Amino acid sequence: MKKIVLASKNLDKVKEMRLVLKSLPIEILSLADFENFPDAVEDGATFEENALIKANFFREKTGLATLADDSGLEVDALGGKPGVHSARFAGYHADDKTNNQKLLDELKKIGVEESAAAYRCALAFVDTDGTKFLTEGKICGKIKIVARGTGGFGYDPYFYLDDGRTMAQLSVDEKNLISHRGAALKEMILKLRGKFS
Repeated sequence: MKKIVLASKNLDKVKEMRLVLKSLPIEILSLADFENFPDAVEDGATFEENALIKANFFREKTGLATLADDSGLEVDALGGKPGVHSARFAGYHADDKTNNQKLLDELKKIGVEESAAAYRCALAFVDTDGTKFLTEGKICGKIKIVARGTGGFGYDPYFYLDDGRTMAQLSVDEKNLISHRGAALKEMILKLRGKFS
């Protein structure tokens, strides 16, 4: 069975992705299954560039086919920030709490309580034979300064959908159906199924 490494140290993200990919005839590994690799240097200007950087880096490190994502939040009122810096918005070792606080601080600085926003995700697959696939997904909504829900991760408690719920109020299955990562994964599954079926 083909082994594919999910190039993420974010256990919540790995859990989400495993759930969607389980329909494929592959064995899914994560970075937790290997020694403690250094982080890839994500210095790309776009989500697509960073996803490819990670996929290539961990394919070299593991010697296995690798699937990597880069995703983040783009807030209109902040000129598209945090964008590719979403995971490190409050600094290199930031966590969800500090990133969310920085987001709220930036919005308060400009006197904004809500803004149009979008979550974006780029997925890159790099196989040992050099095959590369890129897919992307996007979901639009609003960022508000009031948090709701305890599920999800990242900026989910502040990201409101058209139905008034936040991403943090969705079940994992609901989130996978509509999320930016879910959309990118659906497209990627079609490409991988064509290669491995």
